[in-house]
Amino acid sequence: MAQQYSHYVDGQWLAATDATPNRNPSDLSDVVGDYALGDAALVNQAVEAARAAFPAWSNSNVQARADALDKVGSEILARRAELGALLAREEGKTLPEAIGEVGRAGNIFKFFAGECLRLAGDLLPSVRPGVSVEVTREAVGVVGLITPWNFPIAIPAWKIAPALAYGNCVVIKPADLVPGSAWALAEIISRAGFPNGVFNLVMGRGSVIGEALVNHPQVDAVSFTGSVGVGRRIAAQCVARGAKVQLEMGGKNPQIILDDADLASAVELSVQSAFYSTGQRCTASSRLIVTEGIYPRFVEAMVERMRRIKVGNALHEGIDIGPVVSEAQLRQDLDYVEIGRNEGARLLFGGERLALATDGYYMAPALFDETTPEMRINREEIFGPVASILKVKDYDEALAQANATEFGLSAGIATTSLKHAAHFKRHAQAGMVMVNLPTAGVDYHVPFGGRKGSSYGPREQGRYAQEFYTTVKTAYVGA
Repeated sequence: MAQQYSHYVDGQWLAATDATPNRNPSDLSDVVGDYALGDAALVNQAVEAARAAFPAWSNSNVQARADALDKVGSEILARRAELGALLAREEGKTLPEAIGEVGRAGNIFKFFAGECLRLAGDLLPSVRPGVSVEVTREAVGVVGLITPWNFPIAIPAWKIAPALAYGNCVVIKPADLVPGSAWALAEIISRAGFPNGVFNLVMGRGSVIGEALVNHPQVDAVSFTGSVGVGRRIAAQCVARGAKVQLEMGGKNPQIILDDADLASAVELSVQSAFYSTGQRCTASSRLIVTEGIYPRFVEAMVERMRRIKVGNALHEGIDIGPVVSEAQLRQDLDYVEIGRNEGARLLFGGERLALATDGYYMAPALFDETTPEMRINREEIFGPVASILKVKDYDEALAQANATEFGLSAGIATTSLKHAAHFKRHAQAGMVMVNLPTAGVDYHVPFGGRKGSSYGPREQGRYAQEFYTTVKTAYVGA
């Protein structure tokens, strides 16, 4: 029988009567474990524990906070190979990518350990004689965190670490599709020295746990990463009751390749952007916008490069792309391949389910050309290894097409022109811009987030995280 994994509430591991198996998408016969399913009553218990712990934790010694966060980061980094194997096993990210994600999670905790000691304010003179003004930041309160399946340890880390660093108490609901990495992170946190109730893990369905968390009157703020539809509903619910909200949602990220680009570099960064991590990144580029002068050579080189992509078991060596995360996601990806064909696009490569040595959700990465901006494959987020090429006349048309989307998370350009690179950095309607780099791949110490339909609320990561996890207080002091 598979091992059973419990919730963590108020410093205790709580078993559940109901659990769900966590299956390896590389090998469906492999069950990672059975993970508990909670209910609204358990959410209420966790929120009440967090609320009770908040007064003491929000006023706790900053060195104690820093030490606890640093301890978490150190253990994550020391166990990166083990935790990376778990991540690859449950989510399907290749082992090198999974180990890299674990390392990122560890570094995030260490960064915010330092931020505990760097929370600055302002001391200003008043316009009134004999009066001074102090501007300080304080913890928001109880924070509900809802995380997705595509980065099962990094995204929980970049929400949990700043929340705790700035003195908040946390209730987290990880994606029910891949709870194993979040549970492992919670187990590390449980031994790091945080008081009971400061950190709580409740696993289960979004329709149950997420809804209860978002609508709980004692949850002061909600940070969510996931789909656009769910995010917009959460925003409406939080605003209705006056709770703070932060959303990271979809992307339909453009990668421009100009005539003057280095062809080999442009092809490699396009393959990395579109297909690595099986295309299951909100920063992945599924729209390759190519100017007509380089277009024929780029198409030929892309197909040749894609023939060398190795799809296989995420835990095996030499694999470039692992499986799609679930049967539902695989079906969605394959459906979009058919949609592209029916719209008149030409399928240049891939797009079929693969039968490999183990039964898993394997798919050959798909590439379309002869596409138009109106096609659904150029407008809707697919969230899989499916990319389309759009031919344009010049840089101006490329920029216009790059911005012609309801999303605005990440945007890239491949060019040797400083003029075009500088113009693109200023005029791309995206929160993150990449020049001669893949659109996917960001650092942990700088802000992450987008514009338009991709993001709502303050940025995540880096020092900018304090904008969401703290509230500003202005104090006037007379002589």
